[in-house]
Amino acid sequence: MLDLLSKDRIVNEAGLRTALRHLDTISSSGATALQATFKHMSSSPHVFAYIISVWDRREAMISQIMKDFPRISQDYPTSVARTMLDNLSMYFLAFPAEPLAMDVSRDISRHRGFIEDALPVLCALNTMTFSGAGSFEDEIDLLDESDDGFVKKKVPQKMRKRNRPKAHTSIDASLFLRLDVIVPLTSEAAASLSTHILTKLKNVLSFYLSLLRRTELAGDIKALLLPNVDESAKDAAPEVSSTEDVESPTTRPKAYQMVQPMKAALYFENADGFGEWRILISTEAYKNLRELRKSEKKTFKIIVGKIKQLSNGYFSDDNHKRLNGPDAGIPIYDAKMTKDLRLVYQIDCVPDQDGKSERQVIKVYGIYTHAQLGKVWDALGNHLARKGREYRRRCIFRNRPVLSKDSAILPASFPSGEPEPECSGSPLNLSDKDMDRLHSLLVLEKYVTFSQAFLHSLIANQDVQHVFMLTPQEQKIVECITSCYVLGRSGTGKTTTMLFKILGIQRAWEMSAVDMPKPRQIFVTKSRVLATKVEEYFTKLLESLALAGYTLEELAKMKARSVQEGLVDLDDLPESQMNIPMRYSGLEDKHFPLFLTFDRLAKMIAADILDKTDSAGAFFNVDNADAHDCFVTYDVFANQYWPHFPQNLSKNLNSWLVFSEFMGIIKGSEHALTCPEGILDRPTYILLPHRSNPNFANQREILYDMFEYYTKMKRQRRHHDVADRTHAILKVFQSKKFPGQQIDYLYVDEAQDNLLIDALFLRQLCKNPDGLFWAGDTAQTISAGSSFRFNDLKAFLYRVEQQQNISVNSAGACLRQPAMFQLAINYRSHGGIVNCASSVIELITKFWPNTIDNLQPEKGVVDGLKPVFFTGWDKDTVRYEQFLFGESGSHIEFGAGQCILVRDDAARQKLRDQVGQIGLIMTLYESKGLEFNDVLLYNFFEDSAVDLSRWRVVLNGVDGQGYAPNFERDEARYAGVCSELKLLYVGITRARKNIWIVDKSDRSEPMRIFWTSRNQIENCTPGTDVPHLAVSSTPEEWASFGHSLFSHKRYSQAIHCFERANLHREAKVCEAYQLREVARSSVGAASLSDQKRAFNVAADAFTDCAATATGNQKLQYYRNSADCYVRAGDDLKAAKAYLNAQEFEQAAKRYRKAGRFDKTLHVLNDHGTDIPGETKTELQTVCRLFYCSRNNVQAPLPLFSTFDEELEFLEDYDLDDARASLLESHSRYYEVAELHLSENRPLEAVRAFIKDKSNADSTIRAADTILEYFWRKCSFRITVKSIADEPMQHFIALADQLETNKLIPTTRDLISMFQNILRGNYEPLRNLALNFYKPNRPAALLCLDHIFSRTTDIRTFAVNEMQRFLEQFHAYARLLYLILTFPDPMEHRGIQRLFSIVRLSGDKFLIPNGTFLHNKMMEIRQGITWVSEHPSGYTASRRNATQLLQQSIRTILKDKISEIDDMCCKSPVFSQCLQFLISGVCQRDNCPQEHVAVSKLDRQYYNKRVAIHIWQILILQFMYSAHPYIERRKSMRNWLKHLYEAINPPFFIQGSPADLDMNLMPLRLDGMKVVKLWIRESFYSLDPFHTQAEFLTVLMGITSLSFAFDRDDAPVYISRAKCTISGPFELVRKWDKRYMVHDLLNSYQGAIRSSISSGISYILHVLDNRLYANLSVLCDCIEDICSAFVINWRIDPYFNEFPLHNVVLPCNWLLFPHKFTTEKKTNLPLMGKLLDEIARLVEALRVEAGMGEYDDFSEI
Repeated sequence: MLDLLSKDRIVNEAGLRTALRHLDTISSSGATALQATFKHMSSSPHVFAYIISVWDRREAMISQIMKDFPRISQDYPTSVARTMLDNLSMYFLAFPAEPLAMDVSRDISRHRGFIEDALPVLCALNTMTFSGAGSFEDEIDLLDESDDGFVKKKVPQKMRKRNRPKAHTSIDASLFLRLDVIVPLTSEAAASLSTHILTKLKNVLSFYLSLLRRTELAGDIKALLLPNVDESAKDAAPEVSSTEDVESPTTRPKAYQMVQPMKAALYFENADGFGEWRILISTEAYKNLRELRKSEKKTFKIIVGKIKQLSNGYFSDDNHKRLNGPDAGIPIYDAKMTKDLRLVYQIDCVPDQDGKSERQVIKVYGIYTHAQLGKVWDALGNHLARKGREYRRRCIFRNRPVLSKDSAILPASFPSGEPEPECSGSPLNLSDKDMDRLHSLLVLEKYVTFSQAFLHSLIANQDVQHVFMLTPQEQKIVECITSCYVLGRSGTGKTTTMLFKILGIQRAWEMSAVDMPKPRQIFVTKSRVLATKVEEYFTKLLESLALAGYTLEELAKMKARSVQEGLVDLDDLPESQMNIPMRYSGLEDKHFPLFLTFDRLAKMIAADILDKTDSAGAFFNVDNADAHDCFVTYDVFANQYWPHFPQNLSKNLNSWLVFSEFMGIIKGSEHALTCPEGILDRPTYILLPHRSNPNFANQREILYDMFEYYTKMKRQRRHHDVADRTHAILKVFQSKKFPGQQIDYLYVDEAQDNLLIDALFLRQLCKNPDGLFWAGDTAQTISAGSSFRFNDLKAFLYRVEQQQNISVNSAGACLRQPAMFQLAINYRSHGGIVNCASSVIELITKFWPNTIDNLQPEKGVVDGLKPVFFTGWDKDTVRYEQFLFGESGSHIEFGAGQCILVRDDAARQKLRDQVGQIGLIMTLYESKGLEFNDVLLYNFFEDSAVDLSRWRVVLNGVDGQGYAPNFERDEARYAGVCSELKLLYVGITRARKNIWIVDKSDRSEPMRIFWTSRNQIENCTPGTDVPHLAVSSTPEEWASFGHSLFSHKRYSQAIHCFERANLHREAKVCEAYQLREVARSSVGAASLSDQKRAFNVAADAFTDCAATATGNQKLQYYRNSADCYVRAGDDLKAAKAYLNAQEFEQAAKRYRKAGRFDKTLHVLNDHGTDIPGETKTELQTVCRLFYCSRNNVQAPLPLFSTFDEELEFLEDYDLDDARASLLESHSRYYEVAELHLSENRPLEAVRAFIKDKSNADSTIRAADTILEYFWRKCSFRITVKSIADEPMQHFIALADQLETNKLIPTTRDLISMFQNILRGNYEPLRNLALNFYKPNRPAALLCLDHIFSRTTDIRTFAVNEMQRFLEQFHAYARLLYLILTFPDPMEHRGIQRLFSIVRLSGDKFLIPNGTFLHNKMMEIRQGITWVSEHPSGYTASRRNATQLLQQSIRTILKDKISEIDDMCCKSPVFSQCLQFLISGVCQRDNCPQEHVAVSKLDRQYYNKRVAIHIWQILILQFMYSAHPYIERRKSMRNWLKHLYEAINPPFFIQGSPADLDMNLMPLRLDGMKVVKLWIRESFYSLDPFHTQAEFLTVLMGITSLSFAFDRDDAPVYISRAKCTISGPFELVRKWDKRYMVHDLLNSYQGAIRSSISSGISYILHVLDNRLYANLSVLCDCIEDICSAFVINWRIDPYFNEFPLHNVVLPCNWLLFPHKFTTEKKTNLPLMGKLLDEIARLVEALRVEAGMGEYDDFSEI
């Protein structure tokens, strides 16, 4: 059942409930069951802790555990309690620190140490016997290294005798010492000690169990067991426990807890076999031992043996002889090694590992000969005695020997106490050389434990570094468990504390027995040199620690590494060689700890979050050769921007202070984050407080003008600066998640070199709020762009934490505030220089407290020479050379460790002109980060832009100076002094030993007076002893300092050093780098040709250097050369240089850019394994593309291995020509053709298809391709002449070659259509149009358009020809009209093809050049804005393209129909000549009417004549429908009149309506609908007033037609017509005012009884009033009335018994049923009157003389 308690079971709520119920049962089952259960649970501390934290009945188990705790020491090692203590102690070491109080965390660490140390003591007590007193065994076994010359030391007879086994058991006293207890000498004492230890262990266990029961820790306990469970599982515990439900704090990764066990990780015991006296070896002694190990192994073994003897506490007159005098304070001892060698050491007292006690150690200063000992030791003892009486007492105190018969003395331990105030000592009377040596011993030397790793490094002769002793203050910083800010001036050890903390956390993780993730730590700084040096130092530390685990055999096989310091600029090393990924998200555990620059880190982050295609991503395009110039550093600003500022703005301003103001205040401050675009606006900047921002306090308007000028230039040049970069990243962070995994610890060194906004970016990297370490010195803000204090940084980050709600954890407990530390001890310079520099800081703090962090005064460990101020020396008293270089006569120059500092380049050149090449002359800016033994600060005040009146403000710091100016009265006036004092501080702190200030200006007087009043300088005036400034240096010293200058990019000064060292090769290298700097500075300042020339010179110089260099240097010089050739634009030379640099990727790329693809192929072939796969593939592809696209160029190497590979490549990269050739060579014609088609080469495709005789599909595809081409070229309205080019002729010829029997009929017809079109054969198109009319209307329209686009004179056509013509033309017009009525013609594939319209992306359409629509567009292009130009024509939207198409078609319809209508109106076929019909002869010349033989006038002829009229009406209707607003009334009346005449001809032989056959009419009933429509519209449009002359004729004609063809609907619309309602007075009968049109309509309708009488009345009114009417139409009307009268008279049964019997009637009288069906009244008198009038009319017509009387009755 114990498996119920496994982690897998309790991970969910159900399993947890089951486990707790099981425990409830066991707790009531007795002690035995409980013991078995907690013994099982103790093996898994996470499970045990979780169960105890949530089980409400846990007290029974806890009580049983405490009850079973061992009572005697023999039971403890195998007890469950011991297992529990081991596991729980490690468990709580990994516990989150946030919910634990500070004292609890300390107790956890302390208890773990006690548990570890208690077990061996208890085991030792179990084996001790006390029958008699014994001696402390000396186990001094030296190293057995037979492979390396070491042999086991022969033990003297006396010692062998002493080491014989005794009756008692040998003990290791160090075990008891670690536990801070005394070795028991009796059994009673041993039993008492055992009980004491067990009691304390029991209390510790109780302490751990009490922690498990704390409610507030339940969430963290659960999270440690179940780190990845979901929220539902995390909430399981409170539901089954009586524990109060408390929100669990957010669990951080266990890597955070590395700080707690870090003390042990950085604490090192002596080497194996060494005693309890901890040995601390100085770096000088370490060098001595390494030299002896290489040269004198025997002496080396003797020394190690002596040190081992001392470590065991064996002091004798031989090895413990006091070296200094009895009055020298702290004793210094020497131990005799050999006859002439002495080991000098001191008994020192240092803090122990736990920090609660101090312990005596042996500090070894060095190994010296008699001649080397010197006289410094008395001074050393006296200086050490300044630490206080207690310190001296502890150093002198000695314990009694541990055993009475043994002389071994154990080191004493003392409780930690408060540091004593330093005692003042008498001045040290030492020579300069001894003072330097004392400074070295006390300050510069580092002391390392003689550990196993240390010993092994000596044996293996490895150049490694060792962890050295830190000062108590440094130790506090390293062990700090919260975030911290460490401030200290240069040389105070800030970077050391960072490095040791990184090492401690890394070591603690490596040593941890608990499985936890590797802590991710990043060290960030601005300097590549610093980052590299720190990483190298860290690597050497790790290597030294790793040596502890090697065996002697492994050490013997190790080779000493040769360290070759090369002249290579670290910034030149390609990022690909940094062994870290290009993207931050690619970092893995193996990359940590990570040491890199801020720039590199920013690029890695940007590579993840920024797109290189946008403006922000371009900031980090490291592949761009011009990226160096696009990034505005101070150097770029000074070279490319500063000279272009207007003189009235930049006059008397310092360029780097201006740049710092731009970057640090306007763009990089906290306020800038709240402003648009991350820039302070002008009003905000102007109103900044003067005290916190004193620079340019009175010049801010000018500064902002300059900033705007700078911003404008930067934008024009597409540059960006440090602030732009950070703002870009921060902007992306607002919307994107952080890429990759955040880190656990962040270390930012030289933080003052960054912008304040950079801190916000860096803060985003670290997820651990306690894992931040910021170090720096705001007094050194000489770095361009730096303008903040650490107090500002601290406040800023605090506000950031508040805003982001990460300053409070989920449990509600506030995060601990970061600690603030200050390192005040200067390890670089002595007290004389430090005190002088501190006074400068004091002045800055006094007047401008908000510009610099207020720190404790900096201190030097050892006093030294005060700075010398040369005053009163000018040209009138003595020449410069006399006090700079001694008496004239021999030329003396400054040495390697000496430097003259001037303000700027102009001052340097001026001095150089006066004194020549006297040594190193550097500007203050160039000296940043450098150290010199001696510094001459030359004319600092004379070259200052601050005048004397403002410098005098410093006199306020001198007591009794009543004439000092009042600072508070005008603070802004003195703002410039602040930056001047910072520069002065930088200049002073460059010196280690001597600082000389030479200035002839009266501006220097205020500072000289200030320093003199404080006794901090020595004044040197003419007539006093002048110190000899210049000293000589050895070539080695010159070389060493040359390397240092080179690493800081001070190439011109490095050239000077190497020339003095006679290292001409190194000087040449520096010269090459200097030439490159010159070339870079020319960018933006010189012409492009001069820039390229400068880079070419630098490239040649690097090439020369590479020729004589070796190894990595050779490669780097070639790489630099190649980079410069790139900038010079010489890609071929660049490629060769890259090849020599073994940068094969870049070489291949440059060969490619130079067009040397043959060289590219050779590089890929020879070095392909060294080129990234992606690049190799790309370049191979480019080469293949080059050679495959040029059939006449042969590749020097095979490009492909197989045919399929080549084919696939050619296909992938659309190399169609090469691919087609390849396929054709293998007779794969179909694929060749398809390839040509895909590349829009239809002619070649058709040729290939036709070659493929065996494949029927090829013929079909050939035909389809030809047709596609024909459609595109021969679209609507395109003439053959316009497309008769050579390709078209080829296509016509290829169409003739088609095997048409393999094609379907439709395809054959289409081919035939285009063949006839292109050959001008139009007649066959008529039949083809008929074939296409239904299945392919676009083709039919194309055929008909080619037929009807030519003008055909139809006026001479006979009726048969006219009918055929009009029928085809109607089809043509109808197809045109259908396009207008199509809902969306742009979607119709046939319409697109017909008009060659191409659909583009979206809703755009291309109207190609040369097409019908394009030509129309060109005609109306003026003022058109709704189309866009395109390389192939115009583009238009769907709506606009549709409008253009419809407008064009409407125009064609109107033009063509109007043309046909005109010809039809003039065609004789529509009107027959009556004279010719009657007499067979026509007297008129050019008679416009048709002369037709009577023999032809049959029924068929009659219907054809009617049909052509209807065809014309139908055709005209298309035009009227397309143009609804066109004037049509006249045309419609005219054609209805013609239709009426055709249906009702005047001569009976012409036919009558009885002959009309509707089946022979166009479109039958559908065609008649249009006629009806025209009749109806004619009625509506007929105006009796405006058409009075024609009114009756038209009215009678259309009335007759309406009742003939539309009898049912005619009465309705006729009654609504205007003309039937009222009319002119002539038509109104006078006696009854009746409108006679009504009688006419009643007559035709025949629906009422009086309809016949109405008709007669109408006729009589017309005849009586002599109204105008067409005689033929009037006769038709009379006939219609008479026929109705006759029929109704004869069918009246009253008159006729047999109606219509024996009556002969005309056929057309029988056509209308209404004449027979409706009963009508027949009025004979009225009819008689009508007949009389008709008779008179006939008679008048007969008599020629009477024609004039009835002239109005003639035809219209």
